[in-house]
Amino acid sequence: MSLLGFTSSLISFTPPPPSLTPHLPSLSCLSTRIRSPLLLSVRNLDYKCESQASGLYMEPVKESVELNRNLYANIEPYETGFLKVSDLHSIYYEQSGNPSGHPVVFLHGGPGGGTAPSNRRFFDPEFYRIILFDQRGAGKSTPHACLEENTTWDLITDIEKLREHLKIPEWQVFGGSWGSTLALAYSQSHPEKVTGLVLRGIFLLRKKEIDWFYEGGAAAIFPDAWESFRDLIPENERGCFIDAYSKRLNSDDLETQYAAARAWTKWEMMTTHLLPNEENIKRGDDDDFSLAFARIENHYFVNKGFFPSESFLLENVDKIKHINTTIVQVCVTFISTVILRALLGKQVIFSDK
Repeated sequence: MSLLGFTSSLISFTPPPPSLTPHLPSLSCLSTRIRSPLLLSVRNLDYKCESQASGLYMEPVKESVELNRNLYANIEPYETGFLKVSDLHSIYYEQSGNPSGHPVVFLHGGPGGGTAPSNRRFFDPEFYRIILFDQRGAGKSTPHACLEENTTWDLITDIEKLREHLKIPEWQVFGGSWGSTLALAYSQSHPEKVTGLVLRGIFLLRKKEIDWFYEGGAAAIFPDAWESFRDLIPENERGCFIDAYSKRLNSDDLETQYAAARAWTKWEMMTTHLLPNEENIKRGDDDDFSLAFARIENHYFVNKGFFPSESFLLENVDKIKHINTTIVQVCVTFISTVILRALLGKQVIFSDK
């Protein structure tokens, strides 16, 4: 989920070099270039190595700004597989890029959105060991669209199981929209395993955010798309669209589930970009994708993300203040980002793209 969604076309990133450099596959004591996973308004920094008893130290010596609006070239994974994370669930994962590179795990949105081959293109394949996985019930993970044993805390456990399975001591975490929510929750649970955070399209899963998007606020910006979403629900049930859709997405009748899933998914896909993206909108016609996306996303929203309090992520932000973090956000939806930045004291890159 993205509050206005305009953040799905990627934007910019200034890397946090000190957290990355200890994990480079090879280093010389002359200089090395720290590479960003993103390519728009990227700041590259040159570092020189100094050997110290406590380990490698990287001193910044030069700063330059490079602009490139292209993502990296398409690549294929060098490994794919399924990891059994419980008696019920198995998650799909893949690795691409440099097998000896700096590990980065990509956390997809939704919940329920699954990964796509294009997600690999955010990262420099020569520098990064790129790990993608489909969260429980999403994408290629099984069982499909399953809500049982599917909570934020289950997903955090899965991320740790995947890290251990791949024998990765620690990694950079990249998440957009719901992926940013999960990235914050994971890093707060396992801060010692996170070398850096890149958060795009911040979503803190607070009631005010969900209500704005699903209870009529966004309708003022996308009135035509809202009509289809609204009209599936009878007038006497429109007091809470989240609950009304939950009833249908969990119906005993599969066709009722599909109809609700298509309407839910099309509403979100039609609002993912400020200008319509036909390829995205067509995903709402894919019943397999829509069912997982809508059922899982609605399940998490009904249960308030399974957090013990509405501001849980903000209340626990002190646990990750030491982690180098970059936040990328469009200017029109930056309130959550400004709050988070104030608490984290981190850099925020705003974009109107």
